[in-house]
Amino acid sequence: MARGAVAAMAMSGMRQFAVGVGAIERTPPEAMLREGVPAVLAAVPEHRRTAFIELAHWCYGAAAGAAFGLVPRRIRHSRAAGPIYGVLSWGLFEVALAPALGLEHARRARPRERLALLIDHVFFGVVIGRTPEADISDPSAEDGGTGGGTRPHRNDR
Repeated sequence: MARGAVAAMAMSGMRQFAVGVGAIERTPPEAMLREGVPAVLAAVPEHRRTAFIELAHWCYGAAAGAAFGLVPRRIRHSRAAGPIYGVLSWGLFEVALAPALGLEHARRARPRERLALLIDHVFFGVVIGRTPEADISDPSAEDGGTGGGTRPHRNDR
C-alpha cells in the first residue's frame, strides 16, 4: 500500500511535467473528478480542489498498490509483474472507466497523451513491483517485504 501511494505521488510530478510540456491536457484524476463525478468535486471548496484531486490520486494509487499484493506471489515476484500491472491498471481506466464516466478524452485520439500515461504507469509498476534488492535482502523479500527479517544487504556487511 505504501509503495502504491509513493508511486502515485511520483506520478503526480511526472504528470505535472507532461501537462507543462503539452503532452497531457488534463490528468486522468482531474478529468475523472471534474467530468465523471463533478458532484464530488463540487463539495470541495474551490481553493482546495487541486489538493483534493492529488489526494484522491494518491489514495487510488495506495489502493492499487495494496491490490498488487493480492497477485499470486509466484507472479508478483517477477520483475516484469509490477510494470505489467501498472499498464493493465491504466488500460482498465482507458477501456472501461473513462468511457463509463463519459470522459471527453475517451472520445478522441490522443497518442502523445497515451504515450505519456503509458510511461507514467510503467513507472508506477516499477515502484510497486519487486525490487532488485529483494534478491539479496532478508527472508522477508519472499513474502513481498512484509516479514520481520533483519538480515543486512550484502553490500552492508
